[in-house]
Amino acid sequence: MKHRKLKICLVTPAPPRARNGNRVTALRWARILRKLGHRVAIRQECDGGSYDLLIALHAYRSHASIARFRRERPGLPIVVALTGTDLYRDLPVRRRAQISLDWATRIVALQPAARSHLASRHRRKTRVIYQSAEAIRGTAAPCRASFDICVLGHLRPVKDPFRAAKAARHLPASSRIRVLHAGRALSAAMARRARDEMQSNARYRWLGERPVREARRILARSRLMVLTSRMEGGANVVSEALAAGVAILSSRIAGSVGLLGRRYPGYFPAGDTRALARLMRRAETDRGFLDRLKRECARRQRLVSPAREHRAWAALIRELAGS
Repeated sequence: MKHRKLKICLVTPAPPRARNGNRVTALRWARILRKLGHRVAIRQECDGGSYDLLIALHAYRSHASIARFRRERPGLPIVVALTGTDLYRDLPVRRRAQISLDWATRIVALQPAARSHLASRHRRKTRVIYQSAEAIRGTAAPCRASFDICVLGHLRPVKDPFRAAKAARHLPASSRIRVLHAGRALSAAMARRARDEMQSNARYRWLGERPVREARRILARSRLMVLTSRMEGGANVVSEALAAGVAILSSRIAGSVGLLGRRYPGYFPAGDTRALARLMRRAETDRGFLDRLKRECARRQRLVSPAREHRAWAALIRELAGS
């Protein structure tokens, strides 16, 4: 293994055309590993090929693939990458998720706070690899007529997708805040709710699913990015905002605290509409507060550089080769 390039199976439960976080992560990791000279096949399930290494996103949902690889390719390394649902929902109660980590040669977490949710036997083999994002260049300046705040994420319950829209309802008439939400509705009910919200809330615009480049342009032209999720392993969109130099407001969840730090001033309690409204209004009216958010985000920008993520994967592959 030490002197040759590897044939890698990268398993993600997300289907090929999905644009959710797990699929985005799998595609980016595949590009990095190919640049390192390895051959990478992205699969929803391990297909029994003659692979040298398995990288599985999701300890619980990829358990069958992990079990098959261990059975058919005994002694070869397995890397299990932890998602938010692994850390904050499945691992405490699902035995298969725990067994996947027992079988893993190495575990990848997307932010350092994840370690505190793992058993000591799993912490020892965990490595943190921050998700990277490219800087966005050549975008237009933010709109002057409005104070745009973007929400980037599909409409599903775990994302609490209408929290920013609800918060906008509590703003005074003098506020120029407009909430722009880009993301696909994952059910007809969610789509109806988004359309109804637009009809009754003049501050909210649902843009539907947008190509990645367009979504990144929306982000770059916004004054703030709001993450309202109830659970994240380490959100891609936080990396995107850090790379774009856009200030962040986030629900105080472990996945965001791991990326932004415990003392970051832009947190609100998950699900607390009025607390989010107060932060949105403060960012709009208090330039010092908005500048502080920007400075704190700029300090963390280096964590999401593509070169850093590339080096982290190269180091992990070397470690596996020597283990």
